[in-house]
Formats: sequence, structure tokens, C-alpha cells
Amino acid sequence: MSADTEHTMKHHKRPYAGYSARTFLWQASDDGKVGTITLNRPDRKNPLTFDSYAELRDLFRGLVYATDIKVVVITGAGGNFCSGGDVHEIIGPLTRMSMPELLDFTRMTGDLVKAMRACPQPIVAAVDGVCAGAGAMVALASDMRLGTPSARTAFLFTRVGLAGADMGACTLLPRMIGQGRASELLYTGRAMSADEGLQWGFFNALHEPQALGEAAAQLAAQLAAGPTFAHGVTKKLLHQEWNMGVDEAIEAEAEAQAICMQTRDFHRAYEAFVNKRKPEFAGD
Repeated sequence: MSADTEHTMKHHKRPYAGYSARTFLWQASDDGKVGTITLNRPDRKNPLTFDSYAELRDLFRGLVYATDIKVVVITGAGGNFCSGGDVHEIIGPLTRMSMPELLDFTRMTGDLVKAMRACPQPIVAAVDGVCAGAGAMVALASDMRLGTPSARTAFLFTRVGLAGADMGACTLLPRMIGQGRASELLYTGRAMSADEGLQWGFFNALHEPQALGEAAAQLAAQLAAGPTFAHGVTKKLLHQEWNMGVDEAIEAEAEAQAICMQTRDFHRAYEAFVNKRKPEFAGD
């Protein structure tokens, strides 16, 4: 690695616990390892705006360089997750835009999903109440989802005269819940119930609303206490192997695991096992 490259990497790397959010709430855990995004427009069920889309995209892109945040939780205020793109602040203006402007917008929303998949931190979505449109895509783009019995997840695009093909829905949703189920949800725009979401593998678990935040925090803390460099490798391979044949995937995992075997966390785990104690991972 050249000195210039090393300097550039060090220049980009920085802590994110003190990040100052403009369009949502951001709070880091006491140890600085878990960052929680709270979509915070509860009077409107937390819709996204042009600005919040862009800030979320930029935050997830920046987290690639975070020296502290190991896991991200994303949730909504006031008993709902996210109602999607704001009808007045987004849908209305879109009807007056030119084709190049529309493409700029749809690429930006897709870039949010790309940024969520590309950041090394596992993302836990804590979903209560309404989870619709772009909000459903944010939940889908997360690595794990915890829900409540009242969570209702709807890919509403067809309801506003658009294709179900939005922000990667036609590739992400079938892989999560199966082609037939995804097709039904994307064609009809109907809400998937929490029980369906659990049975179909969309939700990892359901919790009562008052317990959802704590359950998400516990899962995030558990992940943050693990071998976080290796978690980043797991996330990368889970994403990249969609486009690989089996032989290529096995080779990619062989190379990735050999890299992980060079980490101090791997040696810490071995030493802890030998000494009959629990390993304390440091993410390096």
C-alpha cells in the first residue's frame, strides 16, 4: 500500500458516534458500538423526504469508514416504522419532473439500498405498525428484521400506478420470501401481516411493541460484541454470492476465511477456548 493510499484511508476513517443527523434521530450506545437511526416524523407515520433519502444514503456510505460503530439499528417513532415517500413532499413534485430528473430521483433511492448492503455493519430493522413503500424497502435491505404483531408491511408502488420494481424490490423480496409470495405482494400492493412475515422468513422474530426496542438493542449488542471484522466479511459474501456459481462461491469463502484466520479475534477465540473462558472480541 502506498503512503498516499494509506493517508487517504486514514483521512476517511473517523468515529461516527457523534454524528449529527438533520432529518432523523441518531443515537450511539454508551460504548459507541451501536448506532440507532429513528425516523422521526410520527405525526405522518415517519415518511421519507428527498432530504432524508439523501442523508440516509450518505450516512450508510460514510459508515464504511466508521472506526467505532459496529452495528446499526433502524426504527421509527410513535408506533410506526415508515409510511414510505411523503405524498406531499415527494409524490406531488415527481408528477411535475422531467424524465432526467425522475431518473436522478429513482437512482438516489436505489443508492440508499446499495449503501445499506455495502456498509460492513449488520443492520437490524425494528418494525412496528406501518412499514410501507420505501419504508418496506429499507426494512428489506436490512440484514435482520424484528417486528411486532401489529406490523404491516406493504410494497405499495402499484397503488400509486407504479411498478412493483422499485429500489431493488424485484430482486430482494423473492430471495427473502420466495417468488410466488413476492409476486403477490408486488402486484397487489396488499399488506403482509406480521404472522405471514414471520412464517415467510421476512421477520426473524416478533415482540410486543413495548419490548421491541430492547430486543433490537440486545441483538445489536450481541452482534457488536462479536468478531465484527468477520461479520463484515459475512455480510459482503452474503451479498456477493447472489451473483456467483457454487464453485466460485466456495472459492470466495475459502479466500475470505483465510483472511479471517489472520485476525487477532481468531487467535483470541482459540486462546479463550484453551483457557476455558469466553472470548472477548475486539473486531481486529
